[in-house]
Amino acid sequence: MTIKIRFCEHNKGKGRVVRRLEEEFPDLNIKVKSCVKQCGCCREQPVAVVDKKKVTGKDGDDLYSKVLEMIRQNSHPA
Repeated sequence: MTIKIRFCEHNKGKGRVVRRLEEEFPDLNIKVKSCVKQCGCCREQPVAVVDKKKVTGKDGDDLYSKVLEMIRQNSHPA
């Protein structure tokens, strides 16, 4: 099953996170959408939606770490 990761084009801090994920995981379904319907969070901090679950970080590096953890959990089920 492919993990879907969505970012809002208006979210600050997403650019580097998207680039790093695309470089390290070229097979993932990563898209930057016009809106991911997380406007409250999106204005405040970096946010992504991973398989329909909201993931937030205090900055881009924190968001990247949290998304990476979700990728690892989903690709190696317990």
